[in-house]
Amino acid sequence: MASVLYQTIETLSRDKGIDPGIVVGAVEDAIALATRKYYKTQENMRAEMDKDTGEIRAYVFKTVVETPEQVEDEINQITLEQAREMAPEVEIGGELRFYKDTTPLGRIAAQMAKQVIFQKVREAERDTVFLEYNHRAGEVLNATVKRLEPMDVIFDLGKAEARMPKREQSRLEQFAVGERVRVVLLRVDRAAKGPQVIVSRAAPALVQNLFQSEVPEIYDGTVSIRAIAREAGERTKIAVMSRDKDVDPVGACVGMKGMRVQSIIRELRGEKIDIIEFSEEITTFAEKALQPAKVSRVSIVDLGEKQIEVIVDDTQLSLAIGKKGQNVRLAAKLLQWKIDIKSEEEKRQEVEQQMQAMSGGPTTPVEQVTELGEAVLEKLIAAGITTVEELADMTPEQLEEVPGIGEKTMEKISIAVRHYFGQYEEGEERPATAIAAVAAVSEGEEVSASEESDEAEKEAEGSMASQKTPEELLAAEADQGEAEEVKGFSTEDIADAEEIDSLSDAFSDADAREEQIEMQNDAIDELANQAQEVSDEGIDGDGNDRG
Repeated sequence: MASVLYQTIETLSRDKGIDPGIVVGAVEDAIALATRKYYKTQENMRAEMDKDTGEIRAYVFKTVVETPEQVEDEINQITLEQAREMAPEVEIGGELRFYKDTTPLGRIAAQMAKQVIFQKVREAERDTVFLEYNHRAGEVLNATVKRLEPMDVIFDLGKAEARMPKREQSRLEQFAVGERVRVVLLRVDRAAKGPQVIVSRAAPALVQNLFQSEVPEIYDGTVSIRAIAREAGERTKIAVMSRDKDVDPVGACVGMKGMRVQSIIRELRGEKIDIIEFSEEITTFAEKALQPAKVSRVSIVDLGEKQIEVIVDDTQLSLAIGKKGQNVRLAAKLLQWKIDIKSEEEKRQEVEQQMQAMSGGPTTPVEQVTELGEAVLEKLIAAGITTVEELADMTPEQLEEVPGIGEKTMEKISIAVRHYFGQYEEGEERPATAIAAVAAVSEGEEVSASEESDEAEKEAEGSMASQKTPEELLAAEADQGEAEEVKGFSTEDIADAEEIDSLSDAFSDADAREEQIEMQNDAIDELANQAQEVSDEGIDGDGNDRG
């Protein structure tokens, strides 16, 4: 019958899940160490326990060598001749034991032995846990919450304790002591001071295991999970594919009225799940991965670097990117490709810039926008805006940064640039020059370069003439032989005539003819009035002619 000590060792071994022989060896090593310390010797010391009686005996052993010349350690070696004097049957290489009395061992030696036993048992326990769980990485285990620490959660796996760090926890989850949950075994850390089994509730393998449990088609292999991208506590995207053409993979995972996926969502404490049908075609797969956003087109940018470009409608851009970039980030993880997402407007501007770069870039001076005043042009040029194309590409926010540009000025600039490119809204009146140009194009007329030059010279002369004083106009008319026509007019009359003439230039030919007729009629009326006044002055109050 086993002794009480050995029965205690067996009970401890069962509780710790280790071999009883390991505990016995730990006890023997502890007694040997305590005995050596008590006798203050450097001799080789061992101990052995009798399972039946529970007695532990310590002894010093010496190795037998043949000749004195072979003795290298006088403390732990003995010659054959000396050994046979004490034990005639001993052979070379054998051991000679000298037992030590363990009765005098006191409290300090016992305490030391206790520490050694605990250390040996702890090492044996850790080795057992490592061998038990090291090959099970990625497996989903049932665990019970044992205690809650400030940052970690400690689980009881049955044979060992497991630790779940903060980074492996879901943001939505809170645990209570004694609660049973499913966790994913990540790894076994032999260097950890506490529990060395590391588990997770944030790993994608947990979602995969839950789908295998809830969806029979996945369990039997009809539907396979090809890729999973997860941000624990927020959203998960899972790509599935059916091996049977008659089985809808997405419908199988969703279940009748969403019952299957809803049970998984409850297990994950409300985490959102997007189920996507897998496709070998990367462009098709990318369109589905970015759901719920609608994708306009997908193109492969770099096949070697696995980079694609996705174009979406302007209204779909924020939905495709998702909150804090979550949707496109999960899609990139699911595809294992880099995704560059752009709106239609961004792509259009990019193409225009590329075309401008290929054509040598914009060269039209901003001064060509004649509707802008000199003050506005000076502000734009001072800000470094020197071309019409650059001004047209600027946003209202960029224009606001230009010193001296306000809301009204921005509106004026927008209208002027639009008119420069021939874009008029309904109800807007076009200048006569613009109407004439449109009519010329519609009738197939062609204006030569020389005619355009003449027109430009005339416009320049007209603009210069509009800046001359009445005296300069009189001098110019005199040089051209037309001074006789204005000789009888005063300076004010000439200024009025100039204003009327400049106004008449802004109308069409028909309007100019009408205005000329009206001016002639006004002149006739004026002469008639003057003649009547002269006639009245020559008749006195009695009606008699004073001449």
